[in-house]
Amino acid sequence: MSILLFKPHRKMTDEELMQRVARDSESAFEELYRRYARRLQSFFFRQLGGDDEMASDFTHDVFMRMYEARDAYAEGSSVATWLFTIAYNLCKNTYRHNEHVTAFLATLDDEPFSEEDVEVRLTQEQQMDAVRKVLSSLPPPLHLLFSLHYEEGLTIPQIAQIEHLTEGTVRMRIHRTMNMIRQKLASI
Repeated sequence: MSILLFKPHRKMTDEELMQRVARDSESAFEELYRRYARRLQSFFFRQLGGDDEMASDFTHDVFMRMYEARDAYAEGSSVATWLFTIAYNLCKNTYRHNEHVTAFLATLDDEPFSEEDVEVRLTQEQQMDAVRKVLSSLPPPLHLLFSLHYEEGLTIPQIAQIEHLTEGTVRMRIHRTMNMIRQKLASI
């Protein structure tokens, strides 16, 4: 008599679930949706100017694309990185028509790299309000970069993979973004 061991979906890793999704498991897909939908919707909400309906549409689009490409999933790859790559590309496509953003990023990468930081002294509550205000004023690609790293907790290598940039370029842009934020906070 053989005993089949059953591991509930909630105890599986994202990668194990994705392998099951690739074999058309609806319940595994639902578990991944449960794990990531809220996080992705929050990400889109922040990136798309607080448009809840658009954030919801984009979230569903990520999962639709993931499901359609389930056979292309490379076993062992990070599911989170894959989903945020899809999300990043959706955001990037919405920004693409904005030519000044591309020009801004080109000039940002050409500026000399400085290790100098700007000091800011505010109460924690003032900082949170000021940071929200400053983030909303950043060019969308920098807000996106900030969000991927500081709000979604993705690593430099993951972001480099998502954005198709070198890790050094990602580090430099994060550093410059943080200095821009500090400078804007200093003027508040």
